[in-house]
Amino acid sequence: MTARETRPTPDKDAIDALPPFPPLDLARIALVRSADGARDAAAALAAHPVWGFDTESKPTFFKDQVSDGPHVVQLAIAERAWVFQLADPGCRAAVAALLAHPAHAKAGFGLRDDNLRVRAKLGIEPAGVIELNALFRAQGYRKDMGVRAAVAVLFGQRFAKSKKAATSNWAAASLSEAQLLYAANDAWAAFRVAQALGVEAG
Repeated sequence: MTARETRPTPDKDAIDALPPFPPLDLARIALVRSADGARDAAAALAAHPVWGFDTESKPTFFKDQVSDGPHVVQLAIAERAWVFQLADPGCRAAVAALLAHPAHAKAGFGLRDDNLRVRAKLGIEPAGVIELNALFRAQGYRKDMGVRAAVAVLFGQRFAKSKKAATSNWAAASLSEAQLLYAANDAWAAFRVAQALGVEAG
């Protein structure tokens, strides 16, 4: 492929025709709501140099309405994912420390807004963040991939995303099973993509 050639991003119809991408199930998803739970998660994550990373925020519905998210942060490795609710100050502080740690790569899609919100809410600069869209652009893809297109290209599979879950109330005190599955699998799929692309911690 020459420098001027580009690779097309698969469209919705092409992706919908693919077999499903097997998701991470609830048994491998940990919901973390306390400082103690966050410390346990940090201990499990410490041995892994690359994490899938995403956040969720309660939707805004009005012009100029400012989000106070993220309300949820997700981190994932090969076999597990953690969904952190940030209402508890101790949990929030532990997540801030994880995201600020430079020795671990945090890989995800469309992370510009996530990073802005993390800075505003947690008061830290996320370190080691890897925008997976940038890696695909370097390979000649002409526009942002997103997780669905990336899974289609790398694995020949269809990654399912629930619009209902995406626009649900992520600030709720209790998250539903659908929310947990949605949030965890976004981060886990990002990890799988990063792994397939050979991403390493800096």
